[in-house]
Amino acid sequence: MGRTIIASIIGALLVCTEASAEPWRAQSALAAPSWLTVKGESRVRYETLEGQFRANGDGGDQLLLFRTLIHAEADAGAVKFGLEIQDSRTYLGDAGTPLSSSIVNPIDVLQLYLTLPAPGLLGAGSSSEIQLGRQTVSIGSRRQIERVEYANVIRAYTGAHFLSSNPHGDELHLLYIAPVQRLPTDREELERNEIEFDREQLGRRIWGAHYRRADFLPRLASNVWGEAFIYGLDERDTDRVATPDRHYLTPGFRLFLAPQAGSFDFDIEGAFRFGSRRLTSAPDDAIDLKVRASSLIARVGYTFDAPWRPNIALQYYWASGDKDPADDRFDQYERLFGSRRTDLNNTSIHGPLTPANLSAPGVRIEVKPSSRLDARLHYSAASLASDTDSWIIAKLRDPTGESGGFIGHAIDTRARYWIAPGNLRLEIGASAFVFGEFARSVPAGPEGKRTLFGYTQLTATF
Repeated sequence: MGRTIIASIIGALLVCTEASAEPWRAQSALAAPSWLTVKGESRVRYETLEGQFRANGDGGDQLLLFRTLIHAEADAGAVKFGLEIQDSRTYLGDAGTPLSSSIVNPIDVLQLYLTLPAPGLLGAGSSSEIQLGRQTVSIGSRRQIERVEYANVIRAYTGAHFLSSNPHGDELHLLYIAPVQRLPTDREELERNEIEFDREQLGRRIWGAHYRRADFLPRLASNVWGEAFIYGLDERDTDRVATPDRHYLTPGFRLFLAPQAGSFDFDIEGAFRFGSRRLTSAPDDAIDLKVRASSLIARVGYTFDAPWRPNIALQYYWASGDKDPADDRFDQYERLFGSRRTDLNNTSIHGPLTPANLSAPGVRIEVKPSSRLDARLHYSAASLASDTDSWIIAKLRDPTGESGGFIGHAIDTRARYWIAPGNLRLEIGASAFVFGEFARSVPAGPEGKRTLFGYTQLTATF
């Protein structure tokens, strides 16, 4: 089904864009009334992996992924109603492919919401809206909560999201939501792309307040944006979902100066987490551990006023790890609902790095030769923040710390080109991960010396 839809859409877009300078849109093709907005996206990606870094991994891997999104929104004046359908499927995987509900989620309701206007809270000219129902959420840098782009399955939430904004660029977000459990989760059902409707995880609640101030230091440094936020997570077991009973508070900040030709730029974001959790999700685990964890990313770059607009940046990403597996504390900063691909590495069947128990200095180069073409190259020297904690994605740990802490060298590239501007985009990428001391020495660690990953992706927007 996914393959047929995508092939048909891509073929139609190629024909239509040849005959018109404007991007082809379903809205116009359907002659939709002015109160109804219809848009969508179909995407196909082929991935290949040589070597494995995960525990018990063997040989190489490949996967063919399809994702289609159809989004309709009706504007009834004071109220807007929205519906978005997501269909995410995979083929060519085998018994060793790391399939999960983040990769496979056949046809389901991604968003079903209504949006209401509300009084502005940010001064003259400000306006607000509140969105109720099942929805996707992206705020700020998306490191705390995001609507993913690269991943094959987008995560949804159910609840309320309030947004107030003004012409200056300030934003205030308030939210109270429950994650939606993506289904199926059974391995055989994932392999068969079986349809099972997602369900709200009512035993898990996320709340937050996130404020952004545009150009908040005009006398010291113009165009610097500042953000302050606090997010909470509260969990309890239900008949369907067992949890580690996490109760977290995560306050943090961000300072951001966007890249401009002939200027320096920076992106600094930090968060501190405290609360409690159980070590496992087992029902008989009744011991609460004290949580004290933190994360910090700092990136400083410079954009040259030259052809291709090259930007070169130094980056450091820190996310704390658990120091002592035998004590009554949990010091690991867990990535919960935020991004990892943009800052660290290509993901899906690869993606060895995540912002949890990580210390990773690196360098990034980005270029934009034209309005149709952009590319980036990123290198990280990745170590464990705590030698006694896990390499999270690989699920490998030496609680003694005797295997060392250097995970390895990560190199990531990506290039994107608009074949038909606004309609059809080609993306190719590659990654290499060269094993360090920890990867080579940890019990049950990977064989060989490195992994190689590559992908080709075609996205049709309509």
